[in-house]
Amino acid sequence: MDIKLEKRPWYIRYRWTIVAGTAFAVFLIYVIILSLGPSRFRVDKERIQIAEVKDDKFMEYVDVEGLVQPILTIKVNTREAGSVLRIVKDEGSLVKKGDTILVLDNPELIRAIDDQRDEWEKQRYTYKEREIEMEQKTLMLKQQTLTSLYEMNSLKKKMALENEEFKMGIKSKAELEVAQDEFNFKLKKTTLEMESLQHDSTMTVIRKELLRNDLLREQKKYERSTERLGNLVVKAPIDGQLSFVRVTPGQQVSAGESMAEVKVLDAYKIHTQLSEYYIDRITTGLPATVTYQGKRFSLKITKVVPEVKDRMFDVDLIFTDEIPENVRVGKSFRVQIELGQAEKALVMPRGNFYQQTGGQWIFKVNADKTKAVKVPVTIGRQNPKQYEVMEGLQPGDLVITTGYDTFGDAEELILK
Repeated sequence: MDIKLEKRPWYIRYRWTIVAGTAFAVFLIYVIILSLGPSRFRVDKERIQIAEVKDDKFMEYVDVEGLVQPILTIKVNTREAGSVLRIVKDEGSLVKKGDTILVLDNPELIRAIDDQRDEWEKQRYTYKEREIEMEQKTLMLKQQTLTSLYEMNSLKKKMALENEEFKMGIKSKAELEVAQDEFNFKLKKTTLEMESLQHDSTMTVIRKELLRNDLLREQKKYERSTERLGNLVVKAPIDGQLSFVRVTPGQQVSAGESMAEVKVLDAYKIHTQLSEYYIDRITTGLPATVTYQGKRFSLKITKVVPEVKDRMFDVDLIFTDEIPENVRVGKSFRVQIELGQAEKALVMPRGNFYQQTGGQWIFKVNADKTKAVKVPVTIGRQNPKQYEVMEGLQPGDLVITTGYDTFGDAEELILK
């Protein structure tokens, strides 16, 4: 006898299909939730740096490399053109002020000096001849003056005699008047001759003075030309070290050409370059320091060149007190230039996050260091070790400062 089998319910018959469909639906929902949520990136803690944001002293300064240079370098230029006859001092030689560096030769200048000397000698002979002529004329003028004075005295005596004879009745009044007219005429004539002689004497003095001035002028010309001959010997303008000589024997050089440099070695300066970002904040007198063999040495800025080249500008500093041992030209130091006084601020260590984010956001780590999320921040001032945090973080917050070049577009980091 056949037994009638009962038909099982549909959910029993299709249970495996329902389980598989349910599992697929759950997976699909999970994928959708992940795609709609923030993007995550797994990061190994050993490959990143986690730093704490804290209230601390903030000193704004610039850390740059500077090179030691002589405090003064003087260019040696030629005063006269010529060819290099002999080089006396080689590069690197220590020189004293006035030491001969090199000797030039200029035949044309020597001929010009000879011509000037001949002209001066000619002027001297001419002056002597004219001086003798003027002295003879002066003697003649003195003789004429003496004669005129004698004649005037004789006329006065004669006129006095004529008056006595008139009083005695020896001469008539008409004869006295004739004698008086003759006396007046000769007196006026003699007075005019005296004035003429005086003018001639004054002119003689003036002519002699003019000739003497001409002679002195020619003498000075000759002396100046002789001094030019001395300029063919190029000498050290100051004590120091001859850094280089740019000429070779036989080379033709022009007047005013730079031929060498003398570096003063009794003091030094440090030369560096700064980014144009600081050009409005760097001024002369700002303090700075260098650390050498564990000791700090003080400096100050003495020169700022405002011209910007390749987005950099030049700055010179000098030591204000003690200088490091074994300082020499070309040695490099790390220089910290202070831009203000130390003050309290919310700070965090530097890291490469600033280059990747522009200082606009950072990954903030949770308390148990298992996750980090992106948060917006505002970065203010900075120095080679710290950033000043203006907004977005609080003291005690933990942030990731490195590794941003590997995070991509992740909004959340899973730390493992």
